[in-house]
Order: sequence, then structure tokens, then C-alpha cells
Amino acid sequence: MSAELAGTGAGTAFLEWLDSWYGALAPASLAEVTGAAGGAENTGIMVVDLLVGFCSEGPLASPRVGALGPKTARFLRAARERGVREVVLAMDAHLEDSPEFRAFPPHCIRGTREAELIPELTELPFFQEMAAFSKGSLNVGLEAALGEWLAERPHLRSWIILGDCTDLCVYQAAMQLRLQANTRGEEMEVWVPADLVDTYDLPLETARNVGALPHPADLMHRIFLYHMALNGVRVVRMIAP
Repeated sequence: MSAELAGTGAGTAFLEWLDSWYGALAPASLAEVTGAAGGAENTGIMVVDLLVGFCSEGPLASPRVGALGPKTARFLRAARERGVREVVLAMDAHLEDSPEFRAFPPHCIRGTREAELIPELTELPFFQEMAAFSKGSLNVGLEAALGEWLAERPHLRSWIILGDCTDLCVYQAAMQLRLQANTRGEEMEVWVPADLVDTYDLPLETARNVGALPHPADLMHRIFLYHMALNGVRVVRMIAP
């Protein structure tokens, strides 16, 4: 904390407020989400980076992220039962010499096991009906193929974003949809249920020992949910089927 923040207590006061804000997040219902769009047929779900390389194997695998798999599968089944058909899978698929590896260890290289979707998704009976898009960066919105797919579906007016990481690829996906709608003057709601997104944890002492930048998961999760909410994303505690 800077001397200025320490002197005023502003940093501590904000963090205390942030915990209260996070704890008070209201739940929403799937009916509310689809209703805002005019029906389930106008609602899309984007599942971000629920891959082997983030859930169970590789240098960026995290048990926090891995725990999202069963919960996400249950939510997708429930949404399917209630008429939601448009599901996008955004998946890291990096080149072996990706510039991103200057910031993160090599991960999810295309064609490797790390870049595969987790079994909880591939075993869903409607898996083949989902639209899969590979991405070479944190932001799937930069992929032309997704842009073309979205352009063919202008009726989608509510989006639910699930997956990882809250402060990285989830944040980018939610903000891309929100800001794109703002730019075009389009009516759209972007929803992020806090219980179906998460991020990895790298404590300060561990980071010092390995020469990496620390990444306190609970703080980053809250900060970036707050930042999405600050920009008009509908951040909720959960979306009940």
C-alpha cells in the first residue's frame, strides 16, 4: 500500500467494503436472465477455458478452477432443459512460440492434452451442438470466427459467462461483449455468476520462491468481479435454474 493510501486508510476501507459488496451479491434466476432477453432462444452461454491445462494438468492447472467442472456441467444441463441452446466454448489453443508465454508458462498448446476440454463438458449429451472457438490470446473476442458466428445471431441479447479465470479470460470475454454492445448501441445484458467463475492462487511467499508475480486468488476474483460490475456487467452470486 502506498504512503498516501496508508495515511488515509483508503486502501483498507475499500478492501473492507469490497468484502461486504461481494458477500451481499444477490442471486438471480435463469428465468430472469432469459426474460431480459425476451426468451431462452435469445440467451447464450459462453464457457471460457475449462480445459485440462487449467483444471488438472500442466503449470497453470488449479484445483479452484478444476472444481468448476461438475458445477458448470450441471448448470448447462439445467439451462438446456429450460430451452437455452446457444453455447459457446472458448478455448486456449496456443502456438508453441506464442508471445503470451513471456507472461505465463507455456500452456494449452494446440494439439496437446492441455488444450482439450474437460470430460465434464465432452460427456454432455448435447456436446456436439456447442460452438467451439479456439483462441490465441486472453480475449476470444479477437477471434474473427467468433465475430462471424455472433453476427449471424443478432437475436442473442443475454449472455452468461462461465469459467476461468475471473481476472483474465472471463473478464476479457465479458467486457468484450459489454463494450461491443455499448459501441453499437445494442441492448444486451452480460451476466457473470460469481459461483461459476474462479481464478488460480499463487501466494506471495510461493511467488517469491519461484520468481513469479504473486496472484492472490480471493482478492483478484473480487476485484475483477467488481470491475465488471463497475462497467455494467450483471455480476450476481449465482443463477438458479
